[in-house]
Amino acid sequence: MLFRLTMLVLVAAGAAMAQSGRIQPTPTPDEPLRIETEEIKLNVLAFDESGKFFAGVTDRDLVITENNILHAPTSVRRLPAHVLIVMDTGGEMRAVKTLDLTRRVAKSLVAALTPEDHVAIMQYSDKVEIVDEWTTDRKRTVAGINRANFGRRSMFAAALVTATNFILRDDIVNRHIVLITDGTDSLGETSTKSDALRRLLATDISVHVLSYTAMEVTDIKPRASMISKSRPPKSIPDEIQAQLPNGVRDRGVKIGPTINLDRTLIRKIKDRKLELEIAEQNLEKLAADTNGEFVLPNATEEMVEKAPLVAKMIDSSYVVTYTPKIPVVESRGIAERNIEVTSKRPGLIVEARRKLLIAR
Repeated sequence: MLFRLTMLVLVAAGAAMAQSGRIQPTPTPDEPLRIETEEIKLNVLAFDESGKFFAGVTDRDLVITENNILHAPTSVRRLPAHVLIVMDTGGEMRAVKTLDLTRRVAKSLVAALTPEDHVAIMQYSDKVEIVDEWTTDRKRTVAGINRANFGRRSMFAAALVTATNFILRDDIVNRHIVLITDGTDSLGETSTKSDALRRLLATDISVHVLSYTAMEVTDIKPRASMISKSRPPKSIPDEIQAQLPNGVRDRGVKIGPTINLDRTLIRKIKDRKLELEIAEQNLEKLAADTNGEFVLPNATEEMVEKAPLVAKMIDSSYVVTYTPKIPVVESRGIAERNIEVTSKRPGLIVEARRKLLIAR
């Protein structure tokens, strides 16, 4: 995150004359001398050799490299995290992604965070909605997770925009977004998504991902041909089926291979598979570029079990700042800065690679 600090310096007339021997014009409060400095902030993960959180990291322990230029930290602080959990609760062709599973993953993550961390909940499907604001009250957060609803569409690009706006709204530090998603967008808003991703890369927000993509691809892959032994896609989501009378519920009965002569549907399934594969690549890159964790489970229970891993990464963060030797004000257009933090203290292992986009 780029900060500009403006200091106002007022010089007294008597002091100016004493230094020079000449009469100097007297500055007025309306004409301050402005000294502008710049500071870049990022989250750095710190572990010992056994993988446990490393306490007591100082600015003397770290070396920062920005585009191969060495920098020294100006501050290293250990602060509670602000974690926005973004729940993807929609999508026309979802098979593995369910509201119940997304809720369980979110609760598993929340339970593993430290009590001092602030958590907010956002959901997106047919619309994007902040379900619960920042709080350290875990009962309130869980109640917010339970209020999330399913929908037919998945507005991923709009969710990224809303999540970034929400987390930048307040003057907070150690900021994280956790996406529980397959990364696809029903509206196909490629330009909106690209703009949202670029904007995220211009902040200090770390983005972590618990991805449905591998499980969804595994489920859909056998149905991308005319003859399949897999069960046809459900016409009614599980959340709706659970509310129907027993006599009209889908009991999952399947006899023999399925022959699909609907070429339009086959094409749609193939497009869905490709979209998932592209989404997986984009999600993994987003996590890598923001120094976040990317979790790609192959089974539903694995997704729940690995949510605490993301919490561990979040709670192993220090907030580190430094002043760039090449001022940001000298950037023209969109400048890319690749930042890496390394340790010079024995036994301290740090993880911090970030791509920062600066637009002027």
